[in-house]
Amino acid sequence: MTTQPKHETDFAALAHDEQLRLLAELSRAAVTQYELPAGCDVELINLSENATYKVEHRASGQRWALRVHREGYHSDLAIRSELAWQRDLRERQVIITPAALPGLDGDVLQKVSHPAFTRDRNVVLFEWETGSEPGVNEDLRAPFEVLGEVTARMHQHVRTWNRPGWFERLTWNVDTSLGEQPHWGRWRDGIGMDAAKQDLFGNTVSLIADRLSAFGQGPDRFGLIHCDLRLANLLVDGATVKVIDFDDCGFSWLMYDAATPVSFYEHLPEVPDLIQHWLAGYRRIIDLPQADEDEIPTFVMLRRLLLVAWIGSHSETDLAQSMGHEYTSQTVDLCRTYLSRFGG
Repeated sequence: MTTQPKHETDFAALAHDEQLRLLAELSRAAVTQYELPAGCDVELINLSENATYKVEHRASGQRWALRVHREGYHSDLAIRSELAWQRDLRERQVIITPAALPGLDGDVLQKVSHPAFTRDRNVVLFEWETGSEPGVNEDLRAPFEVLGEVTARMHQHVRTWNRPGWFERLTWNVDTSLGEQPHWGRWRDGIGMDAAKQDLFGNTVSLIADRLSAFGQGPDRFGLIHCDLRLANLLVDGATVKVIDFDDCGFSWLMYDAATPVSFYEHLPEVPDLIQHWLAGYRRIIDLPQADEDEIPTFVMLRRLLLVAWIGSHSETDLAQSMGHEYTSQTVDLCRTYLSRFGG
């Protein structure tokens, strides 16, 4: 009998614990492809689209962040494009963001093999940045103003940056977020979805699509953005806010970056006030038209439904399991409010 070759889809079919075990083995192999001290510990700190590990040399106190890319999410060029934008932002002192470090062969994008995988995994090692993630229970008004400034500087940079000709990133529009070929899965497959929710959410998606079609994708409204500026991707170090994890950066509406900071808690009553603080910071750098501000609730709603889809398609992750049915249920009132406000 001929043994069939293993395919990458075999990995997705494995039990979650087995996936983690294989990824841990691969991450330890990846460390050997960099000029790091011997005896580094490798610890998983986040599993989302990718697996991120803390690499620590306890004797010296040195730390690095190792990212093992999920197979099939981004091409090699797309990863190099992300790193190119991140590098230019840092070198021009637009924002503080971690530097990608070269492997022993001098390339920042490393290929790491494992017997269980038919294809090598892409791996990137970053310098470790100090700071802590802001918590949803903290007073976030001042950090949101700083974040608004940081976001505006990034938007300003993109307007004049001469991107490499090979630059390639995903586009996040209505179709690729909430359509039938979405990057993060279908909102209809969200956890706890039923017929009533499907009808309500579907009406909301239709209204979002209509409003954003009218809003348009002119160069003053649509361009290269971070696309995932949620609290987990910010590090507060004293008075400094640093931006990490550009893995979802791509082409979308600029004001989508106003919605992502409130990801996963869009339903809380303090969110409108936090967005006002974000806008105050943003307008210190860029004179934002009122029409753009007025459309931010649409981007908050789009992001919310996109996360319903993400939770459904990433149900094995700790974050998705912590949100689950409740997040979908809490989205019902947000949809009703949005339809009442903008659907008339």
